Amino acid sequence: MVNQQTVRPRRSVLYMPGANERALEKAKGIPADSLILDLEDSVAPDLKVEARKRVCSAIQKGGYGSRELVIRINSLDTPWGEADFESAIKVEPDAILVPKVSSPDDVRNLNQIFKTSGAESKIALWVMLETPKAILSVLQIAEVSMDRENRLANFIMGTNDLAKDMQLIQTEDRTPLLTSLSLCILSARAFGIGITDGVYNDLKNLEGFSSSVRQSRELGFDGKTLIHPGQVGPCNEEFSPLPEEVRAAKEIVAAFELPENKNKGVITVNGKMVELLHAEIARRTVSISESIAAMKLNSK
Repeated sequence: MVNQQTVRPRRSVLYMPGANERALEKAKGIPADSLILDLEDSVAPDLKVEARKRVCSAIQKGGYGSRELVIRINSLDTPWGEADFESAIKVEPDAILVPKVSSPDDVRNLNQIFKTSGAESKIALWVMLETPKAILSVLQIAEVSMDRENRLANFIMGTNDLAKDMQLIQTEDRTPLLTSLSLCILSARAFGIGITDGVYNDLKNLEGFSSSVRQSRELGFDGKTLIHPGQVGPCNEEFSPLPEEVRAAKEIVAAFELPENKNKGVITVNGKMVELLHAEIARRTVSISESIAAMKLNSK
């Protein structure tokens, strides 16, 4: 079973087109936390097979450092989906991302495919939430993570497809999408599943992108999916704990670990009342900060 509680930074999750060999090579130098090597939307039908070969070859060759490597396959109801899945399992990425997942049965079927294929236990399952049916079923989808054979580790919001199917207008503040986004965040948090926000489409609107990333963090996402390397730096910065936040978190953790505070639910730190829930938040902040520092060290 995939450990849902492992704190791994996914501040920036960058899509890279699987058919573009130059882009796959360039990705080795981009400071994204996670890379989605894409076989689906970014690849034309006549390039699907070639893209699959290139992505699998790139993962086998390595050179991506500590970056989390994810293969987004085509939906299993397409002519390429099953072969994508089989090939991805063989090269053992960190995760396989499956689009158009809309029900708990979809996730159970995917877990069963992993099991019968003999896939390495380290390969996690990520799923795209991008249909109205997925949003309406998201709590039940998340609940599948309680199954013994579960690999479900992360939700990816497919906001463009969702907006299309809902026939809504995408506004700058995303008001029409907020109910759907919040339902998915609540479901993810209820079952300890990671969740990554959808993409921002206007590459020229830097102010709009910055506002979108800030909103993602405020809503409670772990990070954001990105479509251009230039979006990685600002996204990493927004989702990284500030130095003063890390210092304050370490003080809270240290205070609760003092012998006289071991069995207390509420203590005072620097004149402020602090509860156990604050200690939990503080430990996560410290863990994320340490993981980010380790990733930077390993990428040198």
